[in-house]
Amino acid sequence: MEEMFKRTLSLIGEENLAKIQKSNILLIGLGGVGGYVAEALIRAGIENITLIDGDIITNSNKNRQILALSSTIGKDKVEVAKNRLLDINPNAKIQSIKEFLTPENVAYIDFSKFDFIIDAIDYTPTKLSLIEKAHKEKINIISSMGTGNKLNYKDLKIDYIENTSVCPLAKKIRQELKKRDIEKVPVLFSTEPPQKTNLKEDGKIIPSSISTIPAIAGLMIANYVITKIIKK
Repeated sequence: MEEMFKRTLSLIGEENLAKIQKSNILLIGLGGVGGYVAEALIRAGIENITLIDGDIITNSNKNRQILALSSTIGKDKVEVAKNRLLDINPNAKIQSIKEFLTPENVAYIDFSKFDFIIDAIDYTPTKLSLIEKAHKEKINIISSMGTGNKLNYKDLKIDYIENTSVCPLAKKIRQELKKRDIEKVPVLFSTEPPQKTNLKEDGKIIPSSISTIPAIAGLMIANYVITKIIKK
């Protein structure tokens, strides 16, 4: 493994690489954003990751999700991710949990063993529950807001939730957290007005997407987590 991290060591040094390797990460959501978060974290040296996602890979995921290949269609995202991460670094300790998180089952997760929580899901009530629990237990968290219907990577930002604008999902989260007197929660969001699309699935309008924006968002989140670990 020393050869794998030779270039990383030359950039950040042994002490910082050791901090990264000892950190324990909880990543919820392995879609367009979360898959790239996992990929970047493992390649940066993170060796302890718990992955949670209840979904399987579908053909429609292939336009933006790094886990989606013709060979992985129909497979559980958590297991595909686990196998991929171990193929990159066999020394990693990966726990995979196939489950869709709800506000009810978030309460049963032991946050105390994690150094960082990464929320890469879309369901607003669960996002709020994750943020509330992390805030209460004083565990670092970063939450991804909406990346659908976006094209301009320059409008992607990481800031505290109270400083967000334009993003409809961030607005909902911001309003709800204000009611709960919770602030200083770092989130990734976009200030680009959403593109107007008419894509429908089962009679409902769903977000459109392209390969680049979720990937860039995931890499930005991973970089944020890594640099925070190093600074700590």
